[in-house]
Amino acid sequence: MEDYIIKAAAADYQIRAFAATTIDMVETARRAHNTSPAATAALGRLLTAGAMMGSMMKGEEDLLTLKIEGTGPIGGIVVTADSHGNVKGYVYDPEVLLPARADGKLDVSGAIGAGMLQVIQDVGLKEPYVGQIALVSGEIAEDLTYYYATSEQTPSSVALGVLMNRENTVRQAGGFIIQLLPGTDESVIGRLERKLSEITSVTAMLDRGMTPEDILKEVLGEFGLEILEKRPARFHCSCSKSRVEKAIVSLGEKDLKELVEEGEPMEVNCHFCNTSYTFTPEEMQAILDRGRAGRAGEV
Repeated sequence: MEDYIIKAAAADYQIRAFAATTIDMVETARRAHNTSPAATAALGRLLTAGAMMGSMMKGEEDLLTLKIEGTGPIGGIVVTADSHGNVKGYVYDPEVLLPARADGKLDVSGAIGAGMLQVIQDVGLKEPYVGQIALVSGEIAEDLTYYYATSEQTPSSVALGVLMNRENTVRQAGGFIIQLLPGTDESVIGRLERKLSEITSVTAMLDRGMTPEDILKEVLGEFGLEILEKRPARFHCSCSKSRVEKAIVSLGEKDLKELVEEGEPMEVNCHFCNTSYTFTPEEMQAILDRGRAGRAGEV
């Protein structure tokens, strides 16, 4: 089953909901960064959240960035998503090894520790919108639930999960975001709270073979669930050698000239997908020559 996100409404549009399955996305990230189980779970949860939150944006060029900076051994996580279901990300230390928690689950909160969560929304205005909160647990889903309540004043329930196989591949990944819209009836709020209290693990639901549609039917079926949209989701990085070349130009003529004179190839690595790009001295000289020609043409 390919990764996808569904958007839905319930209770006469008093509730909006998103749900996703993201196994391929998280497994692609695991392979790209060679992450440990705890790092895979942490990155996978934030990638899943980023994909769903990105799909909430309206503009074709809108971008969402989620950043976690923590005191735990993982250091931090960065995820970027667009409004088309494309997401990419990385962890600062992908090799973190931690013992499982007492309940047998991966210790994501222990890997992250205390810290901050930043949500940056670039929607084409002069400055992006930036929301920031202190982490409440490091479990990511609880932190995002708190973010929505405090920074966006939107009562929400966020559930995220990643389940690993023994050989360290991704067995299940996905989650949901359910939000109350302004003016929701108190009776609807009470019923929804009771229903959500019955949900013990989104990972278990996924492992039982439940699709995103099944999960939302389980939670919101009694509220008149209406599926509005289904879109694919994937781990995708837009880096390329030509884009990296622009970054090399920003080094400046002096530094670039020194690299050429050293006579050694230069390797540049993309943080998001871990792809490496190699530039020979001849290629760097060509970049230098094009920069000089461009400046001469401006005179």
